[in-house]
Amino acid sequence: MTSSRFLVAPALALLVLGCPGGGGSGGGTATFSISGTVSGAVAANVLVSLSGKETSSATTNSAGAFSFTGLPNGSYTLRPTLSGYTFTPPSASVTVNGASQSGVDFTSSVGPPANVVPITVNGSLCSSSAYMNEPCVAVTICSPTTGACQTIDGILLDTGSVGLRVFAQLLTVPLTPIASGTGQLAECLQFGSFTDWGPVETASVVLGGEPAASMPIQVIESTYASPPSACASAITDPTTAGFNGILGVNFFAQDCGVDCASTVGNGVYYACTTSGTAACSEVAAPLANQVPNPVGLLATDNNGVIVQLPVVPPQGLLSASGTLLLGIGTRSNNVPSGVTKYSVDQFGGFETQLGGVQYPGSFLDTGSNGFFFAAPDPSQLPACTCPTGIPPSECADYTGWFCPASTLSLTATNIAATGSPSGPVSFSIANFLALSSSLNVFPDVGGPDPSASDGFDWGLPFYFGLDVYFGLEGTTSSLGTGPYVAY
Repeated sequence: MTSSRFLVAPALALLVLGCPGGGGSGGGTATFSISGTVSGAVAANVLVSLSGKETSSATTNSAGAFSFTGLPNGSYTLRPTLSGYTFTPPSASVTVNGASQSGVDFTSSVGPPANVVPITVNGSLCSSSAYMNEPCVAVTICSPTTGACQTIDGILLDTGSVGLRVFAQLLTVPLTPIASGTGQLAECLQFGSFTDWGPVETASVVLGGEPAASMPIQVIESTYASPPSACASAITDPTTAGFNGILGVNFFAQDCGVDCASTVGNGVYYACTTSGTAACSEVAAPLANQVPNPVGLLATDNNGVIVQLPVVPPQGLLSASGTLLLGIGTRSNNVPSGVTKYSVDQFGGFETQLGGVQYPGSFLDTGSNGFFFAAPDPSQLPACTCPTGIPPSECADYTGWFCPASTLSLTATNIAATGSPSGPVSFSIANFLALSSSLNVFPDVGGPDPSASDGFDWGLPFYFGLDVYFGLEGTTSSLGTGPYVAY
C-alpha cells in the first residue's frame, strides 16, 4: 500500500492513503422527447421507430407540430407516412444525424441527460495508480484557440476543494495563459503533505453533456518558471499523485475569493516571467482570473451538485459506480427529496459531536478516502501498529489508520453552522489491517487526526448509500440559498 496526506482546500484537511485500483464502469439511462414540425399539402402521420421497430404513431394527422415524449435512450428514425413533406429538425436537446428531406429517414442518438457525470470508485474511470476509495470522473478539455478537445479520465472528484486542475503531462491541446502584470498567472495551493504548482490558463471545459464553458484551470507543472519556496515540495506527476487531476465542486465560486482579489501577499497566486530569471512574485488575482468552481459557470444546472453513490457492504467491493448530478432542482432527475439541509460557515464547515467531544469545522469531502478525526477514546480506536517486516519509511501507510480490536459501531451528531437542525450519523470503523488486500472500496475505514481544530473529516465512506447535495454560494434552489449541504 502507498499513502499521501492531502489538504484539498484552505483550512480543510484531506488524508489519502490506499491500495491499487480495479475495474468497473459507469452509465445512465433517461427518457426524452422529440418535437418538430412537418409541412406539406395534405394530412400525414409521423412515425417514430427505435432500431427499426415502430414504437409510436403520429401525434399530428395534419401539417404542423408533432411531438413524442417518454422515449427511452436509443437511435431513432422519424418519417412521414406520405411523400411531399419536409421535416424541421427536432429541438436542440436532440442530436440529429442524417437528411431532413421528403421520404428520407434521419436518426437521433440520445444518451443520458446532459447533467449526468458518471463516477467510478476504483473503476474504469480511475488511473492505474488509483488508491483505496478513490472517486474518479472524466472531463473534456478543449482549446480556446484551435477548438481541439481531449477527454481525460482519472480525475479525482473532490467536494473539499474548488476548481479543475490537470497535470501538464496529460494535456495535448493548447490552452491560453492568463496575463498578470508583465508576467503570467500561476498558483501555489497547499494540499497537506504536498502542494500543487503551475500556471493558470484558460480552457473550454465540458462536464457530462453540458455545453462547453470557458474558464481558468490550473495546469499542474512542478517545474514551471521558478516555484516559490512554499511550493518547493510540489507534486510532480500523476503516478505519484494517484490521479490525473482534481475536479473541485464544493460550495464556493472561486478557490480563494475576495482575499486573493484584494491582497497581494495571499500566498496562493503569483505572477511569473517565464524567460530570463523566470522569477515569480505574489500578486492579487481578480475573481475572473481565479480558478473557479466549473459548475457555477454552466449555462444551466449551475446552482450546485448531488453526489450519488451506492451502498457498499462491510466486506468491501472491487469497484463501485455512481453519479455526479449537476444542478439542484433544475431537472426532473435532480429534484431534492427526503433530505435535511445543513448550513455551513464561511469556510464550508459545520459541527460534529461524538463521544462528548465537539469537532468544529467539520466537513464532507469525497477527496478523503476515510473518516478522519481525533478519537474520543484512543483505547477503543487505537492507531494501527507497523506490521513486522515493513520498512520504517512505509510505516505511515499503516499507522495513519485505526485498528480497533473489532469493528466499532458509532453514532455522531452533525449540527448546522447556524445551530439547527442537527441529526445523527451512524458509521463504523473496522480494523484496517484486517481488510482484504484484494478489494479497493470499503465503507468503514478511518484514521486518527490529532488536530481537533481540523474538525471531523467525513470522507468518501460517508457518501455510500446517500444522495449528498452541495448548494453553491449565492445561488438558490428549493433547499434554500447556498452555501449548504443536505443529505
